[in-house]
Formats: sequence, C-alpha cells, structure tokens
Amino acid sequence: MAELPGRRPGLFRHIVLFYVNGFRQMTIGRTLWKIIFIKLFIMFAILKVFFFPNFLHTEFNTDQERAEHVADQLTQPAQGMTH
Repeated sequence: MAELPGRRPGLFRHIVLFYVNGFRQMTIGRTLWKIIFIKLFIMFAILKVFFFPNFLHTEFNTDQERAEHVADQLTQPAQGMTH
C-alpha cells in the first residue's frame, strides 16, 4: 500500500491509542458513560415502543398503500402555509 502524500506513518494508530489510553485512565468518566448508555437505551428502546407506534404498519395493510401514503405526504404542499 502506497503512503499518501503528507501523511505520517502510523498517525491513525497514534490517534486510536490516545483515546484507548484515555478511556483506560478514566474513573468518574466510566460511570458517566454508563449513565449515558442507559439513558440512550431508555430513550430509543423503551420510549419508542410505548409512545411512537408504527403508524404506517397499523393504518395500511400493504406496502403499496404505505408507499402511496408516504409519496402523497411528501409531494403535497403544506396546509395553511402561504408564500
């Protein structure tokens, strides 16, 4: 593999090692990352199931009906908007 002009060999490796070593040395940061991942799981997995039902699946029976509805929604002008 040829070297790219202006690129130092191993630059990507040095960047990766910088972040890996930084995460190894974290103490409070690990707890904060765990909290962040738990919150993301709650937002995307649990809330989606209960508060955001699959509208297209419940209202239309076939893929053709779903596709027509989406196309109609994308091509119709917005209601109540004036230019």
